[in-house]
Amino acid sequence: MISFNGLVVICLAYVAMLFAVAFTADRFARKGHSRWLRSPIVYTLSLSIYATAWTFYGAVGSAARSGLEYITIYLGPSLVMFGWWWLLRKLVRIGRSQRITSVADLISSRFGKSNLLAVLVTILSVIAATPYIALQLQSVTVSFEVFANGGDTDTGEVVGRNTAFWVAIGLAIFTVIFGTRNLDANERHHGVVMAIAVEAVVKLTALLAVGIFVVWGLAGGVSQTLEVIEASELGQWQVHGGRWAGLIFISGAAFLCLPRMFQVLVVEAADEDHLRTASWAFPAYLMAMSIFVVPIAAVGLAVLPSDANPDLFVLTLPLSQGAEGVAVLSFLGGFSSATSMVIVAAIALSTMVSNHIVMPIWLRLAGGRATISGDVRNVVLTARRVSIVSIVLLGYMYYAVSGGGSALAAIGLISFVGVVQVLPSMIGGIFWRGATRTGAVAGLVIGSVIWLYTFFLPSIGIEVFSERTLAEGPWGLGWLRPQALFGIAGLDPFLHALLWSLALNALAFFGGSVLSFPTPVERLQGAQFVNIFQHSGGPRSWSSGVAQTEDLLIMAQRILGPGEAIALFRREAERQGVRGDLPEPRPDFLETLERELAGSVGAATAHAMVGQIVGGTSVSVQDLIAVADESAQLMEYSARLEAQSAELSSTARQLREANDKLTRLSVQKDAFLSQISHELRTPMSSIRAFSEILRDSGGLSAEEQSKFASIIHDETIRLTRLLDDILDLSVMENGRVSLNMREGRLCDVLDRAVAAGSVGESDEVSLEVRRDRSTEDIVLYTDLDRLSQVFINIISNARKYCETAKPRLTIRVQDQNRALAIDFIDNGQGIPRDSRDVIFEKFARISDQRAGGAGLGLAICRQVMERLGGTITYLPGQGGAGFRVLLPRKAALAAE
Repeated sequence: MISFNGLVVICLAYVAMLFAVAFTADRFARKGHSRWLRSPIVYTLSLSIYATAWTFYGAVGSAARSGLEYITIYLGPSLVMFGWWWLLRKLVRIGRSQRITSVADLISSRFGKSNLLAVLVTILSVIAATPYIALQLQSVTVSFEVFANGGDTDTGEVVGRNTAFWVAIGLAIFTVIFGTRNLDANERHHGVVMAIAVEAVVKLTALLAVGIFVVWGLAGGVSQTLEVIEASELGQWQVHGGRWAGLIFISGAAFLCLPRMFQVLVVEAADEDHLRTASWAFPAYLMAMSIFVVPIAAVGLAVLPSDANPDLFVLTLPLSQGAEGVAVLSFLGGFSSATSMVIVAAIALSTMVSNHIVMPIWLRLAGGRATISGDVRNVVLTARRVSIVSIVLLGYMYYAVSGGGSALAAIGLISFVGVVQVLPSMIGGIFWRGATRTGAVAGLVIGSVIWLYTFFLPSIGIEVFSERTLAEGPWGLGWLRPQALFGIAGLDPFLHALLWSLALNALAFFGGSVLSFPTPVERLQGAQFVNIFQHSGGPRSWSSGVAQTEDLLIMAQRILGPGEAIALFRREAERQGVRGDLPEPRPDFLETLERELAGSVGAATAHAMVGQIVGGTSVSVQDLIAVADESAQLMEYSARLEAQSAELSSTARQLREANDKLTRLSVQKDAFLSQISHELRTPMSSIRAFSEILRDSGGLSAEEQSKFASIIHDETIRLTRLLDDILDLSVMENGRVSLNMREGRLCDVLDRAVAAGSVGESDEVSLEVRRDRSTEDIVLYTDLDRLSQVFINIISNARKYCETAKPRLTIRVQDQNRALAIDFIDNGQGIPRDSRDVIFEKFARISDQRAGGAGLGLAICRQVMERLGGTITYLPGQGGAGFRVLLPRKAALAAE
C-alpha cells in the first residue's frame, strides 16, 4: 500500500509536470509559435473542464443511488453543443468583438456597461461557485483519506479538515502560479488551457483504465458484467420525467453560464470555427467518460461492503483488489478533475472580482491620480491573486461548515441552480434589443434571493435554518417554508428551487424591461449584441479633441505593460497615417483603446478609466447617437415599406398584364371555336353535298364527275390537315411525342422547307428567299422532320402575311454562345405590339381577314422546339416580322 507521504510525492510530481507543460506552452505562445496551441483539438479538450470531480467520482455514486439519472448531466451539454451551435457561435463572436473577459463582463457590457450589474453577477457567481469548490476539496480530501486509511471507505461524516485546508492552500498557490503570471490583454492563458487539455486526457485515461479493470479484471468479461448489472437495481430502467427534464435543462444552462465554462468556451476561443469540431468531439468525450459508469457502480455494489461510499467506487474497487497502479491512476484522474476545475474557476472568478469590484473601488479612492501615478497593472494582478486565495478559502469554509457529508451530485446541483440565474439576462440580452438594465437587475436580484432561500442556505444545515423553520416556515408562516414556497409542497428540493427561482427571475426580467426605457448606450450596445454579425466594431461614444495622447499612453502602459501599449499606439498611428508613435485621440482610436483595456480590466472599468482622461461623453452626443439610432431604425422600416410597396405594385402590374393576356386568349379561344367549327363544317358540307350529287344525279358527264370528285378529295385533305394539327398539338403537350433523332445538314433542311413553304404561290406574287449558304453547312443531330415542320410553318406564314409588293424573307444562321441561331426576317409590317405575347398560344390569330388556318401553327412550333431542347421567339425591331429559332450546341456536331 502506498503511504500518505508517497501519495503526496506523486501529486507534487504530477503538479510539476503540469507546470512544465504550462510553462512550455506559454513560452511557445510568446515566441509566436501558438498555432498548435490554438488547434480545435486543444480547444475541445479544454471544454472537459465541465467534467469535474462530480463527474469523475460523483457519476458512479449517482448511478449507484439513482440509476441512470447521471446520464442527464452529460445530455445537457451535449444537446447544447449539437442543437445550440448557433448560440455558441454568437457568444464567441460577441466575446471577440467586445473584448469580453467574463460572464459578468458580458452582462455588464450588454446593459450599458453597468458596473452594478457586473457586481451582482460577480457576487452571485462567487456564492454559487463556493459549494462547487467545496465539492472538489471534499473529493481530493476523501481520496487522500482512503489511501491513508488503507482503503477503508468509512471515513466518517467529517474527515480530514486539516487535510482539506492544506489541499485548499496548495490549490490556491498552484492557481496563482498558473493564472496570474502576467496580465494578458486578451485574457487568454495558453499555458492553463494546455495544462487542462493534458488533464483531460489523464482523467479520461484513468476512468477508462478503471472501467477496463472492473469489467475484464474483476467481473470476468462483458457478459458477466451484464449479468451483475441485471441482478442489481441498476438493471431496472426508471425515468422520473420531471427530475430528468430539470437535470437536462440545468446542466445545459450551466454549461453556458458557469464562469469556468464561459472562460474556456468564449474567452479562450481563438477561432469560432473550432466550435465545428467541438460540436461533435466534446459530446464524444462525455460519452467516453460515461461508458463505464454503470459497470463500475454495479460491480462496486456487488463486491464492496454495503456501507461503502458509492462516490469512491472508482478508487476503492482497485484498492480492494490490490491493484495499486490502477488505484493511483484513478487518484490522479480525480485529482486532475478537481484541480482543473479549481484553477479555471478561480481564474475566472478572480478576474470578475478584480475587474468589477476591486478596480472600481480603487479608482474611486485614487481619484484622477489613478491613471497617472498608480500602478494599475500591479493592482490588478495583486487583486486577482488575493481573490484566488479568498475564493478557494471560501470553498474550504463551506466544506468545513457543511461537514462535507452530502453526496457529491447534490452539492453540484446547488451551484448549478445558482449560476443559471444569469441565463435570462444572457439569452434575453443577445436576442432582444428591448431588454434593459432595470429588467436585468430585477431578475438577477429576485432569482438569486429565491435560490439562496430555497436551496443554498438549507444545504448548509441547522446552523442557518433550524428543523422547525424548514418544517413550519419562519415565524410560523407555512407559505414561506424554504422547501415548500407559497404552499407548494411535495416537489423535489432541486426542482422546487429551480422552478421558483428561474420563473420569477425571467418574469421580473421581462416585466422590468417592458416597464423601463433603455438609455442611449444600452440601445447602442443592444444593437451591437443582437446584430453582432452585421456589426464588427463597438459603439462610437467618444468625442475627439479632449484627451492628450500622452496621458492615454501612460494609462495604457500601467495596464497593458510598456511593450504592448507602445506597440498598440504605434500600430494605431500608422493606421491614421500620423508620424511618430502617438496617434490622434480620435473617436475610433479611443474605442480601440477601450476594447484593449477591457480585455484586462473589464468593459465597465475600462470605460470609466478612459472617461477619467477623455472627460466622458456629453449628453448631447448621446442624444444625437440615440436620435441617429432611432432614425436609422425608422429609415430601415421606411425602406422596407417602400420595397414592399414597389413589390406589390410590380405584382399588381404583372397581374393586370396576365389578366389582359387571359382576356385576349379567351376572346381568341371563342374565335377559335367559332372558326374551327366553321373550318370543320365547311369541308364536311362540301363533301356531303358533292357526294349526294354524284349519288343522285345519273346524267353527269365524265368531266363533271371528275370535277366533283376532285373537290371532295381536296376538302378531305383540308379536313385531314386540320385534324392532324389538332392531334399533333395535343400529343406534344402531353409529352407523348417520339423523336426520330438522326444526322443531317442544316442547308438540306432549309431547302426542303423553302420548297414546301412555296407550294401554292401564284406566279404574280412570289416570296423571295435570301440565304447565305456558307453559314448553313452545319451537321445537325436532331429530329430533322420536326425541325423542318417548324421552318415550313414560319416560311408559310411569311408568304401569307407579308403584305408588300415584293415580299422578301431573309434567313440568317449565326453562332450565339452555346446555341445555334436561325433567324427568319421578312420585310412586311411585322406583328402588332399588343399581339406579340400571345402569338405562340393556342388559337392565336393575327388577322381574321388574312387567316387561313386555325391559329395552331406557332403553338405547334413552340412545342416542337421545347421537345428538341431549343426555343422559338419573336424578334422585335427588325422592320418586319422576325422569328429566331435557337438550337442547342449539342445539335450542331461540326461545321465543314
